[in-house]
Amino acid sequence: MEEVVFRLEELLFPSIPSIAVLSVDVDIERVRVDAHCTAAGAACPGCGAWSTRVHSFYLRFPADVPSAGRSVVLQLRVRRFRCGNAMCPRRTFVEQIPGLMRRHGQRTERLRSTLAAVGLALAGRAGARLASVLG
Repeated sequence: MEEVVFRLEELLFPSIPSIAVLSVDVDIERVRVDAHCTAAGAACPGCGAWSTRVHSFYLRFPADVPSAGRSVVLQLRVRRFRCGNAMCPRRTFVEQIPGLMRRHGQRTERLRSTLAAVGLALAGRAGARLASVLG
């Protein structure tokens, strides 16, 4: 019998190759997933220059789609990089993880698209009721 081994990244974020899951904490109401980006660097959004010089890091807590009736919150460690281009108006910038969330977003793309689909299908109060049932 062939043994199939899955990594947490493949189960939780199948379409995002540059993310590593450090831990998953499950309690009665909530699932918290600790993760960070594994890319070596990032491109500056101002000038496009590639940077690997880390300035600092901080935590973001975007909401994700519910799992088994529990709300899912990511504890995402993101890095702030220094832009090496002297002509660029940005001195530092934050790495973006494509496919996970948008800039300044508080929800993952999965949750955003799910809520948009519910809103377009039902609209108004019916959509709000279904969204609350879904978690």
